[in-house]
Amino acid sequence: MPTSPSLTWNDGALLRDGRPHRILSGAVHYFRIHPDQWEDRLRRLAAMGANTVDTYVAWNFHERVEGEFDFTGWRDLERFIRIAGEVGLDVFVRPSPYICAEWSNGGIPFWLSGRTRALRTSDPVFTAAVDAWYDELIPRLVPLQASHGGPIRLLQVENEYGSFGSDSTYLDHQRDGLRARGITELLTTADGITADMVAHGSIDGAMRTFTFGTGVPAAVALRRGDEALMCSELWGGWFDHWGKPHHVRSAESMIGTVDELLAAGGSVSLYMAHGGTNFGLWNGANHVDGLLQPTITSYDSDAPIGEDGTVNEKFHALRRSFAPFHEGELPPVPADPRRMPAASVPLERTASLLDLVSRTPVRAEAPAPLSYEALGAEDGLVAYQAQVAFPVDAVLRVLDLHDRATVFLDEVRLGTLEHDGAHELPLPATGGEGLLTIVVESLGRINYGAHTGEEKGILRGVTVGARYVHGWTHRVLGDGVPAASDSAGLSADDLAGIAVAEFDVAEPLDAWLAFPGGAKGMVWLNGFLLGRYWERGPQVTLYAPGPLWRQGRNELVVLDTDRLGASVEIREEPDFGPTEDFIGS
Repeated sequence: MPTSPSLTWNDGALLRDGRPHRILSGAVHYFRIHPDQWEDRLRRLAAMGANTVDTYVAWNFHERVEGEFDFTGWRDLERFIRIAGEVGLDVFVRPSPYICAEWSNGGIPFWLSGRTRALRTSDPVFTAAVDAWYDELIPRLVPLQASHGGPIRLLQVENEYGSFGSDSTYLDHQRDGLRARGITELLTTADGITADMVAHGSIDGAMRTFTFGTGVPAAVALRRGDEALMCSELWGGWFDHWGKPHHVRSAESMIGTVDELLAAGGSVSLYMAHGGTNFGLWNGANHVDGLLQPTITSYDSDAPIGEDGTVNEKFHALRRSFAPFHEGELPPVPADPRRMPAASVPLERTASLLDLVSRTPVRAEAPAPLSYEALGAEDGLVAYQAQVAFPVDAVLRVLDLHDRATVFLDEVRLGTLEHDGAHELPLPATGGEGLLTIVVESLGRINYGAHTGEEKGILRGVTVGARYVHGWTHRVLGDGVPAASDSAGLSADDLAGIAVAEFDVAEPLDAWLAFPGGAKGMVWLNGFLLGRYWERGPQVTLYAPGPLWRQGRNELVVLDTDRLGASVEIREEPDFGPTEDFIGS
């Protein structure tokens, strides 16, 4: 069996099976695309002129429960890689344990980050979990390597480690673990273009690559020895946070950096070539200057191939720049996907938020509020309840809230609290007692930096004045589709809750959904959680891919913690909100 990699370098040039080669790659994440659309997106990538597809492997997507691994259906990584090979693409695998990617917890399972704060180190608790994961993952990748006739040509050791830590023993462990489990292809690292990042993220036995939006000269200067030059993340667009503008980068700006890199003899992987969607509650979050910044559901990223597969000027600019590196003609450009015609359907409210809480079984009882991790809750909603007595003019405080809470006393909504906003609410001025219900929502687990792995929930208790409230029950509402009720307990005073809309569809096609009048909600289509909407924007429409629709009757369920709208609209074009030009450094 061959033991040498099929990709090598010599005197600064990259060789593929001994012949001069450029990697012309784009990032396409299988976990952000409905599997019925994998082939379509990969064919669009090939038509763009790429010869390689780059994908992360999201560990927490496959091992949501410790020791229970899932590589079926949407999680069939091997199928995605085989399709890429059939389309004619090489594959660049970036296999965790940490991926960033604006993905929940940077891809690290919540059950592990809840157990140890020594993430991405040689801490035995962390490496034992990684080893168990690699024992399951890597044997699936080995037979898909080029040395076995497959499309995998290179794999990454960790991800932008130089901007996080300095544990060289850990990096050695990761590299050696890949080799010991049968990985023979080229290994790489990826770091930003500063000497410090590169020094702490590089490792012997792995080729340095770089991540940047601009900065080709800096990458050239940081290249080691006679290694080939490669940018493994050239940021042609950027992601968005709730409450901020939609980030865009012009085709002229993007292709200027791509052409500069190619002229310097480099290889490139565009991040993202096709962004896809943070379906469900898989979006990550950032923590910047003390503020939590959750990522939106869309991961369109102003990419050359849009969230629904449409191609734009960036696509055509890359196709023109990549074409000279191919011996023959590029595949034809596929037509844009078809979409459903515009329509509007009323939403019928079927249950209040408190109805949903009361119908959910108690998960645990404890003197003090428990974190999501202690409750085994990955994400979604958790309801905390306790009987409370309070004096005249009392103030309720929720200490160290992660991330957002809707607060009720008996059936009266007191208000909303947020991680970065007010952490207290006045109780009725007359004093009294009642059932306190605090419905907490995790807005996204932090995916980058020192705050990665932080817990969710109420972390330091609840007080009335200086006195703690004790005696809590916990109900995990999670992310499962909420069931309708007989609506007998609906309160006209609270506009939040659950609503249902039904669509009759003649032909299942892609659609864009909007929720006029809705405030802060989650949306399920035929039982599948599409993601979230939020009136603070920028995202207005949610992508609902064609494979999720049925011919005939379809059901849409909305859970809004603040205020339900009156209808659901199908729109023929996406609305990502007001834009802002952005170029990563």
